Amino acid sequence: MQIIFFTKKNILIISFFILILLLIFFLYFIPNFRLNPNVKSANAEPVSDEFIEKIKELTSGSQKIAYLTFDDGPTTSVTPKILDILKEENIKASFFVIGKYVDSHPEIVKRAYEEGHYIANHGYSHNNSILYKSSESFISEVKKTDLAIGKAIGIEDYCSHIFRFPNGFMAPLYKSQKEKAVLLLLEMNYTYIDWNCLNKDSERKYTNTQLLNNLKQSCENKNTLVVLMHDTKDVNNSSLVLKESIDYLRREGYEFRNFYEFVS
Repeated sequence: MQIIFFTKKNILIISFFILILLLIFFLYFIPNFRLNPNVKSANAEPVSDEFIEKIKELTSGSQKIAYLTFDDGPTTSVTPKILDILKEENIKASFFVIGKYVDSHPEIVKRAYEEGHYIANHGYSHNNSILYKSSESFISEVKKTDLAIGKAIGIEDYCSHIFRFPNGFMAPLYKSQKEKAVLLLLEMNYTYIDWNCLNKDSERKYTNTQLLNNLKQSCENKNTLVVLMHDTKDVNNSSLVLKESIDYLRREGYEFRNFYEFVS
């Protein structure tokens, strides 16, 4: 029987090749691998009927879950402050971003993504006259926003699969155009979501106490919440009352999640 002796040099060489093989394995055979385990990838793979149904029925859930969502960013004045608070509170939220602002502030979107927040689509211009001008215009608004997000976070075929209509699908304006747009979204592997809880930060000027009270009234007697706030200060600045809002929802027994729950 031949006995093989391994020298220290041989062991180092073998260890080096094992590390190389492991690296190749992670890069090529585990496509969703990320250094940050909180970060997942949304891409252009087709979404299932189950996914669409889960989003559609989300607010009818019996569990006390709060999905914090922020619209109309990113902005340099508010979004980083919201991200700071969410990081301190160990909460992952969902941001419905406007494409033109993503192009202006890609570093903020990149930070939000890398910290585990879901980056969703809110259209490129937030201008209804452009968004609903034609089917081609609507498709362009969604796809341009996906391209902007993908460029910011380094994913070429990014698709968030979840769209929020400016002013919400439930708003009466452009109702017929929105109904047609829902079919276009399905063709693009998208569905849409509104909200069932809000602090009214975009409606008129409120004090911070009033914003918190609006939230409390809006979530009364509800289980699963999709909470609408904005990461702008066009009318009010929700970052100034976010910590108190989180504290209240926690006291009421809510657990915080984001839409990565539904996207693999």
